[in-house]
Amino acid sequence: MRTFTMIKTAIATTAIALGAMSPAMATQGASDKPTVVLVHGAFAESASWNGVATQLQAQGYPVVAAANPLRGVKHDADYVASIVAQTSGPVILVGHSYGGSVISNAVHDQSNVKALVYVAAFAPEKGETAIELSGRYPGSTLGPTLATPVTLKDGNKDLYIQQDKFAQQFAADVAAPEAALMAASQRPITENALHEASGAPAWKQLPSWFIYGSADKNIPAAALKFMADRAGSKKTVTIQGASHVVMTSNPEKVAALIIEAAEQTAN
Repeated sequence: MRTFTMIKTAIATTAIALGAMSPAMATQGASDKPTVVLVHGAFAESASWNGVATQLQAQGYPVVAAANPLRGVKHDADYVASIVAQTSGPVILVGHSYGGSVISNAVHDQSNVKALVYVAAFAPEKGETAIELSGRYPGSTLGPTLATPVTLKDGNKDLYIQQDKFAQQFAADVAAPEAALMAASQRPITENALHEASGAPAWKQLPSWFIYGSADKNIPAAALKFMADRAGSKKTVTIQGASHVVMTSNPEKVAALIIEAAEQTAN
């Protein structure tokens, strides 16, 4: 009877310990590969990474698709940094669109971050904003597709894309039923976040990889190429005809580049 009681106590203690671990920490324990932290951008949400996450998990990579708050560059970067800080082992940070600004500011000198992967994403220099970078080159048609802003109690404004314009603007190469779901589940970004200046960028210290579509209507391909070249991209992949949500329409190509980054930065 005493032995049975001791076994029950040991099981309970183990369960409590596992419950205290973050999802990232618990996942990392099952693999010697780096954890891939996926950070979505404006007008998207974590499920936009489902195809990429499926590909990565099939190759044995632990994955965390973070719920980016979309409240402001520093605020969101601090949130992602807290996930990185509680993740054991090496981390590959991946950002889509505005999420690129977030991962550029989320490293916080944490040595476990090994690489940055920008997916149709901003890679700002210190002092630059998302709104300025997207307008630096012609081609963005986002402005006219935005819905009437939702004014918040603090005076800030939440921005959405009009649902009937979402597919053509944001996800032109995604099947219509899926694009309609994406339009309905889109998460808003604050107007202030798009105008907030970036801090010192992590891409100056860490190797980076870039992938984007040639038919991106949110961030012109010329702007994406400029940022990739400036960051000294280890490899830049341009997918002809792909939309802004290249991770949704071409998950296997995005996952392949993430895996390449992970393998090239493995200890």
